[in-house]
Amino acid sequence: MVLEAAETGDSIDKSAYEQALPDLRVDLINIQYELQHADFPVIVLIGADDRIAADALIDTLNEWMDARYIDTRWFGRRSEEESERPRFWRYWRELPPKGRIGVFAGAWATNPIAEQLFGHCDEDYFKRRLDHIRRFEQTLVDDGALLLKFWLHLPEKEHHKRAKAAKKDKHKYWNFDEEDWKTYKVLDKVLPLCEQLLRETDTPCCPWHIVETTNARCRDLTVARKLLRAVRERLDRTTETTPSAPAPVPAEPCCGPLDSVDLASKLSYDTYKHELRKHQQKIHTRSEKASLEGRTSVLVFEGWDAAGKGGAIRRLTHAMSARHYRVIPIAAPTDEELARHYLWRFWRQLPRAGKVVIFDRSWYGRVLVERVEGYADGTAWQRAYQEINDFESLLVEYGINVQKFWLHIDPEEQLRRFKEREKTPYKKYKITEEDYRNRDKWEAYVCAVNEMVERTSTDLAPWHLVPANNKRHARVEIARIFSRSLK
Repeated sequence: MVLEAAETGDSIDKSAYEQALPDLRVDLINIQYELQHADFPVIVLIGADDRIAADALIDTLNEWMDARYIDTRWFGRRSEEESERPRFWRYWRELPPKGRIGVFAGAWATNPIAEQLFGHCDEDYFKRRLDHIRRFEQTLVDDGALLLKFWLHLPEKEHHKRAKAAKKDKHKYWNFDEEDWKTYKVLDKVLPLCEQLLRETDTPCCPWHIVETTNARCRDLTVARKLLRAVRERLDRTTETTPSAPAPVPAEPCCGPLDSVDLASKLSYDTYKHELRKHQQKIHTRSEKASLEGRTSVLVFEGWDAAGKGGAIRRLTHAMSARHYRVIPIAAPTDEELARHYLWRFWRQLPRAGKVVIFDRSWYGRVLVERVEGYADGTAWQRAYQEINDFESLLVEYGINVQKFWLHIDPEEQLRRFKEREKTPYKKYKITEEDYRNRDKWEAYVCAVNEMVERTSTDLAPWHLVPANNKRHARVEIARIFSRSLK
């Protein structure tokens, strides 16, 4: 049994505890100051079948350390805002930046147990949740986070003793509340679920440290010392970072999905007007219905510079009420965003139920511009394909309508549009030297796009490769695909 292997720590009396405490507290605070200059965050996950011990431990850590540099987050039942988004949204948005410690109470460790226990999910879904947890934790660790997981365990006989004492003296055990009574009454079901979670989410990169809570002094010292040692070892690790080299320009043209795009596709002006109005009417009617029914959509627009993303987006938004959508242009990440996993800023922007969010550029920057320009090393952008697939699968599994568009044009059409922009006063801001510089890496980008489509066009979230040499055809095709997806 996993829980039977809980660390009890060495027995320690009060005087020995008080003697050890001053130096430990100094070391913990010093490590926090050193951590401020580090390039990784520390995430401490506290799971427990002993809620009282978990609260006490977290209070102690905040007392022993400098509370200005530790972010503590409790996660109980989901709020209305949280319930309108995928389950991991509330964890992603609270991730600490590099150089800080984030303490997560319960979080993704205990919430699945509560939901399974009280009938909010079946056994198959519980297993999928455990798989989501493994992938989520792997993603954090791969990005450099130090993730420490502690499970606080009170032996079953001690649970019975505490409940008996709390029943006798409610004033002394004032913190034994209704939730504790509810859990105690189904303890025979709780502990097997804890066992299953611990077994299936204990991985080489994210092992569980199971600590017995019978003795509070041993519990607190054990966790604090493990935390101190883990951060110290990570800070002492010598890491030499070599700047990433841009992806080499291929000697030969890359073949792939883009070759199948028929760039000769076009529409006459009259056909364009008729078809666009028809699909815009459908979008209007269906988006209103989707809003009332709480059905959410996430649209992703990628494509070549001057491919017509902005114009296509405007034709969609003209058909919808501004109450229902947001358009998010993605530029270079800010310092706040760079301090966290690259998906953090996209998780934060997920809309509430019934809304539409449109990303003009997106998380695919990791495998496009960051790959080609060398902003992400090879390990990072290659790892991103699976991370992106996992992210999108969570959205679709939650019921979000995900539509991804690549607007494809040829180099000659792009150059023509560049020249046209330079002559148009209200479009001059759209053209920069960087746009021309990127043309020199056309083939490198073609290779990146082809691999992106091949590796992230899934059954759940396929890519729509839209011929965009003719803007009319592209706009109608995108409107048709979106209106159909809203049925």
